[in-house]
Amino acid sequence: MVMPPHYGSDQKQPEESRFPSAYTILFGLVIAMAALTWIIPAGQYERAPNAALSKDVPVPGSYALVEATPQGFIDVLLAPIAGFYDPSSYEANAIDVSLFVLIVGGFLGVVTATGAINTGVAQAMRKLEGREKWMIPIMMALFAAGGATYGMAEETLAFYVLLIPIMIAAGYDALTGVAIIMLGAGVGVIGSTINLFSTAIASNAAGIAFTEGMVLRFVILGLSWLAAVAFVMRYAERVRVDPTRSLVAHLQDENEAHFLQKHAPVEGETLTGMQSVILILFAATFVMMVWGVSSQGWWMAEMSALFLAASILIGTLGWLGEKAFTNAFVEGARDLLGVALVIGLARGIVIIMDQGRITDTILHTFERWITGMSEVAFINALFGIEALMSFLVPSTSGLAVLSMPIMAPLSDFAGVSRDLAVTAFQTAIGITNLVAPTYAVVVGGLAIGRVPYNIWLRFVWPLLLVLSLISMALLSAAVLL
Repeated sequence: MVMPPHYGSDQKQPEESRFPSAYTILFGLVIAMAALTWIIPAGQYERAPNAALSKDVPVPGSYALVEATPQGFIDVLLAPIAGFYDPSSYEANAIDVSLFVLIVGGFLGVVTATGAINTGVAQAMRKLEGREKWMIPIMMALFAAGGATYGMAEETLAFYVLLIPIMIAAGYDALTGVAIIMLGAGVGVIGSTINLFSTAIASNAAGIAFTEGMVLRFVILGLSWLAAVAFVMRYAERVRVDPTRSLVAHLQDENEAHFLQKHAPVEGETLTGMQSVILILFAATFVMMVWGVSSQGWWMAEMSALFLAASILIGTLGWLGEKAFTNAFVEGARDLLGVALVIGLARGIVIIMDQGRITDTILHTFERWITGMSEVAFINALFGIEALMSFLVPSTSGLAVLSMPIMAPLSDFAGVSRDLAVTAFQTAIGITNLVAPTYAVVVGGLAIGRVPYNIWLRFVWPLLLVLSLISMALLSAAVLL
């Protein structure tokens, strides 16, 4: 197999060097949001218990101004800490996701130390030579299935370090690997079918069965997946034919050194029996993770324990020894430490908003804007509002509980069925969560893939436009029909 040539070693894009890092962007957003708490009036809806959701939900028409709690200098400094856990109650916020990322890094470090991944990648690439491009639709279909059925999101962070070296070795770039995972799972969320964290919670909050509107969601899923696959395959082929056209060409040397130095395919070698067993266990770990999350109610603690157990088992089978095992685990975790930190920082933005009591005020403003609109105008305005709100509340379940009890009754007055309101919600947040800097999955995935945020925006904006037009056209057609 011919390795892709080095390129772009002496090419520096001026805009990339001037563009701030993810840490600076996120901390800047924390400061900006704190400033808004001094400008936007504080307000809250009354909350009422919802037995189906086991949560308190906003009561329509109950919004009232409350005492302002503007966020100051100390609050801004505490926000990144509070992004991990609540300093007053010690309740977890993003600490569980960050810990999961570190343990996954340790797991990948241990598996890499056995040599099984390197040799397995080389063997797979030799068999796929000339047909590498078909990995893209297959893998994007698998990720889309996860997104559509159980809202695969944070779990995808475990796949970047595995997939990106394969794509680079196949002649593509790191951006291609990031796009396969992020866009694959993302279009699944856009066209969610039985996603408990999006469709089911939003439908319950709207007072309808989640099966209502299922046909339209399947159509959105299919068209969105086709658009995303065509978009990624076109870019990937362009890079394979002319590597200088890669949007991360100026980072190619760094990315190859980072991803292929530790995960470099071993030319000519074949898997030993023990390495084959290790790769089977490696794959089984991810399968078990998907099974546990989708059917057993697992979340970060259980997934972290699974990867820790798999690390110990694989390290033992690989005869690494105690010192080599711990060194490999710690080195692997260290590789993803920056990702763990950026996840907590992103969560700090939402903390500032909630503490400043401006989230409900923003929702109430949107509520007043769309009251009295026609059916088509209403459903498209609702799509836009949910897209904007998801920048501030990137959690699908969190935004569903916050917005649907307000927006669903409004859709009745506009003559729009509630299942269309739910579909507008899930498509909007799915599209926004492909780029939202407040979303841990976006900033985490880009950090792992070493793709600057501005380059990701430059790459993905045409697809976002297409996905938005598909969703809005189908929602409008459904209203008219």
